[in-house]
Amino acid sequence: MKNTFIVALLILITGCSTIAPKYNTDFNNISQLRREKLNQARVGTVTKETVAGTDVDSLTIRGGSYLSPYGSYTSYLAEALKQELDDARLLDPMSQIEVSAVLLRNSLDAAGFSTGVAEIEARFVVRNADKIKFDKVKVARHTWESSFAGAIAIPKAQQNYPIVVQKLVGQLFSDPEFISALK
Repeated sequence: MKNTFIVALLILITGCSTIAPKYNTDFNNISQLRREKLNQARVGTVTKETVAGTDVDSLTIRGGSYLSPYGSYTSYLAEALKQELDDARLLDPMSQIEVSAVLLRNSLDAAGFSTGVAEIEARFVVRNADKIKFDKVKVARHTWESSFAGAIAIPKAQQNYPIVVQKLVGQLFSDPEFISALK
């Protein structure tokens, strides 16, 4: 009993910090790209929009820090784009076609009694030889069954965050104007 109390006290004092899983490509996203005859592209910078009181690079799950395995969530999105393009055999760091993004909104909510929610929004820009060929904002939302109990809700939130990023990238790849910009 004494050991349990000490462990609980240490957790309260130090706070909980977890790291998001690394991004895994989505087969549907890769299939979408492979169906088209596209030119290779490189991933440019992924930045964030700074709005007073919010930081898209800072997520928490029930008060504990939820950190990106890539150092930031802008880097998480950049890595997602690179992995998806690479797995579709469309990534070329020397390409004239560049896909860049600005992360506008990034939220993770596991506080609900029965439902968790993640939302992400980004502006994507495709340039070909410095000419803008595509400029659109994409939004994705993902919900999952959660629980009042933190022991259930926290791991579920950790597992479901990458899915909202996959959905965002999928929205981009399924846009006919994006596809046209890579032709």
